[in-house]
Amino acid sequence: MMKVTNEFLIPFIGLKLGKHPFEFQINQAFFEKFEYHEYENCAIQVNVVLEKKSTMLELSFKHKGTVTVPCDLTNEIFDLPIKGKIKLVVTFGEEFNDDNEELLVLPHGEHQIDIAQYIYEMIVLSVPFKRVHPGIKKGTLQTEALQKLSELTIKEQKLENKKEENIDPRWDKLKQLLTDK
Repeated sequence: MMKVTNEFLIPFIGLKLGKHPFEFQINQAFFEKFEYHEYENCAIQVNVVLEKKSTMLELSFKHKGTVTVPCDLTNEIFDLPIKGKIKLVVTFGEEFNDDNEELLVLPHGEHQIDIAQYIYEMIVLSVPFKRVHPGIKKGTLQTEALQKLSELTIKEQKLENKKEENIDPRWDKLKQLLTDK
């Protein structure tokens, strides 16, 4: 758990009923506070709309941006576009409870909410498990690793073809029976 920074504390006690927008720019320093080092860099915009109702708060989080990560196939560093959204309902009760990821219970008398953990989880969960450089799909990325991969694939195909050439001719007759149906 990170140390609470005022930047991500929203004091709701003074807010009027209704919707209140907040905007946050998330960079590498944010993840370092969580001791999370998966990204080389990042630039993510987070928009939060807090709707204050008489007995509860509703928060809608949305984010869009890029995380700079190594490609899983080539290890080439690239900017991966990400986006996502989550909703959070905040109610008040006897004691703090965040067991449910969509419901936060704050003790009565609490006057602010720390949203850093929610921003962190929303972003981390929006990054795909498999990270593939867009240049691979397009065929524009040329790297040593890709070169080796294609050479190996070609060698494997040649080996497969050779194996098929050394097949006993009697098998061909059997194969013929299967294809003649």
